[in-house]
Amino acid sequence: MKEIEQLIAISQHYGQDSRYVIAGGGNTSFKTADKLWVKASGHALATITEEGFAVLDRAKLNVISEKEYPTDSAAREEEVKNDLAAACITKDRRPSVETSLHNALQAPFIVHLHPTMVNALMCAQDVEAVTQKLFGDSVLYIPYIDPGYILFKEVEKRIRAYAAAHGHEPAVILLQNHGIFVGAESPENVQALYDEVLGKIEQALSVTLPTGEKEVCSCVAEVIPALRIWCSAGGPDKTLKVVNNELIDYFSASAENFAKISKPFSPDIIVYCKSKYIYIDAQGPEAIREAAQKKIADYIAQNGYAPKAILIKGVGLVAVGDNAAGANIIQEVYQDMMKIAYLSASFGGEHPMTQAQIDFIDNWEVENYRRKVSAGGAAGRVENKIIIVTGAAQGFGEGIARCLIAQGANIVVADLNDTVGMQTAANLNTLAKSNRAIFVKTNVADLDSLRNLVHETVCAFGGLDVFVSNAGVLRAGGIDVMTPENFEFVTKINYNAYFYCVKTVTPVMKLQNSCDPQRYADIIQINSKSGLRGSKANFAYAGGKFGGIGLTQSFALELAPARIKVNSICPGNFYEGPLWSDPVNGLFLQYLKAGKVPGAQTVEDVRKYYMAQVPMQKGTGPEDVTKAVLYLIEQTCETGQAVPVTGGQVMLS
Repeated sequence: MKEIEQLIAISQHYGQDSRYVIAGGGNTSFKTADKLWVKASGHALATITEEGFAVLDRAKLNVISEKEYPTDSAAREEEVKNDLAAACITKDRRPSVETSLHNALQAPFIVHLHPTMVNALMCAQDVEAVTQKLFGDSVLYIPYIDPGYILFKEVEKRIRAYAAAHGHEPAVILLQNHGIFVGAESPENVQALYDEVLGKIEQALSVTLPTGEKEVCSCVAEVIPALRIWCSAGGPDKTLKVVNNELIDYFSASAENFAKISKPFSPDIIVYCKSKYIYIDAQGPEAIREAAQKKIADYIAQNGYAPKAILIKGVGLVAVGDNAAGANIIQEVYQDMMKIAYLSASFGGEHPMTQAQIDFIDNWEVENYRRKVSAGGAAGRVENKIIIVTGAAQGFGEGIARCLIAQGANIVVADLNDTVGMQTAANLNTLAKSNRAIFVKTNVADLDSLRNLVHETVCAFGGLDVFVSNAGVLRAGGIDVMTPENFEFVTKINYNAYFYCVKTVTPVMKLQNSCDPQRYADIIQINSKSGLRGSKANFAYAGGKFGGIGLTQSFALELAPARIKVNSICPGNFYEGPLWSDPVNGLFLQYLKAGKVPGAQTVEDVRKYYMAQVPMQKGTGPEDVTKAVLYLIEQTCETGQAVPVTGGQVMLS
């Protein structure tokens, strides 16, 4: 149907604009005389397709309007939910809880959203007076009512009264502490009404939002990993996201400013951020940790769950999610709440929900369902682990990162190649569920670059569980042809940089483990079979790798008391990968030119020579190495080991 295509188009139009939709909120619909298409729970407007809409029988849907329900709220809402399901033609899709409101309006197209600008007025003290002044009788204003059946019946009654008084139903309904409904004959008319409403509110503003980003304090690596452990107490690991900007800085500057955003303004905020938030005004890492530990413990004791939003003076907003996707939603929704609070100063100041209203939403089955759907899941062997993989833009590192993200890990792609690295992170995110990947441009031979890597990792995910030191280089050549410059380059990346990396990442791991005596962390060096035995005309590479195993054993001894396991994996040759098979600079070609294989005349001769040395007759791929990585992470009794993954080419005695 043409109208369904139009419904999809206008849904995506508003869903992709953060001025109107945060965290996939809002819902849209289209109706004919006998059917109604409405957004199903769990689908985001930004990406919705026809499969994202529940289809309902309007004759059965009308029963909800006519039926007498129990006075007990829990029994009533359960019965309404069942009747809504009975009216649903598409049984595999749960329709929006506001479906009856969509049905109550006769306009074919309905778009219900929670725009920041609208809620700056709807969540303000002077909402009723200002709404009357700006819009008069051209809109229908509804004071706050708990969502669900009671709200539907009250809105239905007022729609009928409005129609009787004006000869037509309202095209715009404004709901206190909630949002806006707009109904029209066409998507174009819906859009025109939205533009008109937002335009009038914007003209009435007396304040302007603070803009501009602010750097997150460099102290986060000394603070946030501890908060992550305390927020995860007794359950799966949380994922934390730290953000800062001028608006966040304003509300975190003082307890007085924080008080303006200390209670929720709308049901959506409660769904994603719950209703109580923590403010910390201590200064310095140690003082922040001390204050945070007590406040988080008290919060969990009082509420039975960890806080979702923590505001730290001088640091920023810390969003605490069950996973990376959840943390991203929390920071978006809480920042939107900040915008609403700031702009509401134009209309008498903020008007939070009452405790009774908050309690209803917090315990409502419908909102708990939305919360569960939005949380998602990424079940895997390293679910919610935070893992840095160096040299992960392409080749072996990319393969390891790809395998780990499929197992639920949050991945940091650390590489010098920013063009390829950013694309790799984007590709990894297409494989992710509720976990995520980011790219951080990194030079593993530079300490400042590595410190930035740790900082960005902590800001994005809240800590660090596993560091995979994979970045490496190779310059083949015998003693006569190897230059000092090439030798030093190979050694700096394959040997020195391993030390630089370990030196930089261990403080975060030590901090996390100090907060949880049952916790372990992992440093895993991707070494080589050349670290287990010499390699002809390849001494620069082999020497660095031999040295790497020495570092691994020494680091393991030093870090064992902190429960940081340090191991190496020694892969055989990945003959199918670009390192070996690249026709321009691959090792097969390099070794042919270096004369490593006596009598070889072609690249194929070199390939056959090396394959003949592998009992399993296959190269060692990223999937093979990742299995060893997962083993090393899961076990708690091995450290200082060099694990061969060579197809039998190297066997330890």
